[in-house]
Amino acid sequence: MSVVGAFMVPHPPIIIPEIGCGQESKIADTVKSYEIVSDMVASMKPDTIVISTPHSVMYSDYFHISPGQRAEGSFADFGADKVRIEADYDTAFVKKLCVLAADENVDAGVGGEKNPYLDHGTMIPLYFITKRYTNFDLVRIGLSGLPLTEQYRLGTLIKRAAIELNRRVVYIASGDLSHKLKEDGPYGFVSDGPKYDERIMDVMGKASFGELFEFDELFLQKVAECGHRSFVMMAGALDKTAVKVNRLSHEGTFGVGYGVCTYEVSDEDGSKRDFLRQFEEKEEKRRSQRREKEDIIVRLARKTVETYIKDEKVLLYEDVKSSLEKDSAGLDEKELVDILERSRAGVFVSIHKDGRLRGCIGTISPVRKNVAQEVIENAISASTKDPRFVPVTADELDRLEYSVDVLSPAESISSPKELDVKRYGVIVTNGNRRGLLLPNLDTIDTVDEQIAIAKKKAGIALDEDVSLQRFEVIRHK
Repeated sequence: MSVVGAFMVPHPPIIIPEIGCGQESKIADTVKSYEIVSDMVASMKPDTIVISTPHSVMYSDYFHISPGQRAEGSFADFGADKVRIEADYDTAFVKKLCVLAADENVDAGVGGEKNPYLDHGTMIPLYFITKRYTNFDLVRIGLSGLPLTEQYRLGTLIKRAAIELNRRVVYIASGDLSHKLKEDGPYGFVSDGPKYDERIMDVMGKASFGELFEFDELFLQKVAECGHRSFVMMAGALDKTAVKVNRLSHEGTFGVGYGVCTYEVSDEDGSKRDFLRQFEEKEEKRRSQRREKEDIIVRLARKTVETYIKDEKVLLYEDVKSSLEKDSAGLDEKELVDILERSRAGVFVSIHKDGRLRGCIGTISPVRKNVAQEVIENAISASTKDPRFVPVTADELDRLEYSVDVLSPAESISSPKELDVKRYGVIVTNGNRRGLLLPNLDTIDTVDEQIAIAKKKAGIALDEDVSLQRFEVIRHK
């Protein structure tokens, strides 16, 4: 057997009558959709229900699979301690999944448990399902901060485990949409909140799972969703599987998006629905095209990192100058060569992998003889000495993307009114503490945000006074 069906569901505690005390009537469409989901699960008669939930323990670099024989939980945190949910775990399935994950170098396992009790992201789906069907064992999986592609890969292993164990499996992707749909909601409003809900419901409502990878990570943070990774993992469990999809409902009554979609496995050929392979091929083509367009300053940063990581050697600009110019595909870069060799400036080297920052180190003002040497030293530091990340490894090099910011001299300003987040970076100073933030960053929309983040980087409290400087950059990428 295999995965026989899957469901995208939300987990608002208010939907439980003992918690909502009548307020659940304000999301009647979601209640009705849950009843349909429960009936469908019962008709599928699964041996195992796999639930991915954002409210189990979540690690930045690891998927936690709940261990043990069984688990229970209650809604005591929401004032309904008498409403309890219990479930037996499918221990054989968990063991098989852990073995497959180890074989495929997916960082997942049963280690790292912090709370054995069921979370509300698990209990709410089970509250409805167990009213119709109870003859199943449970597998509970937490999400991770790993890239979306890794969530999908774990999903494919769930499918493999189901096949190898001959289990009938139903997958439940528990997750809410944006938490920022309304000004009077508990999390406030951002204009991208409703945009996320509209787009994700379109993607999930068509089962166009390949589009799930196209959501920018920074955008996901901004809209404060909690289910996207859960949906991606579910998509992986339906890899190469044709499905009949039904979009049941979407509501945002309380300022948080609740969406419900159902997926029934069909007999049609689903071999072309291998979305991860398609995405990775597309990404490799995009990265290749980007590398072809890199100017000599960015190529120097890339060559520096690749030489240092693979050969454990510090690059000498004079040794690679001619080859870098040759790689320019005939482009006239004399002006950039002059900058590298004859100019002195502060330089920041930023490295990204799979759309995420992988390292960023720089100098506010010049400390070396020229820009070329600033690039070389800061590229090495960004790849190996950024305290936020482990050093870059050789197997990552082909996936890395680089940008280099060459800074203008900083100038003092008297007021935040003289800043512009798109044009100017900011330097905040209080005594010996100093923090810098580059301009034109995707997550920064206001000057207040820019200053606050720069203060945090410097260890300066938000209410402490600082002197301000601004600077401009020329960004090479």
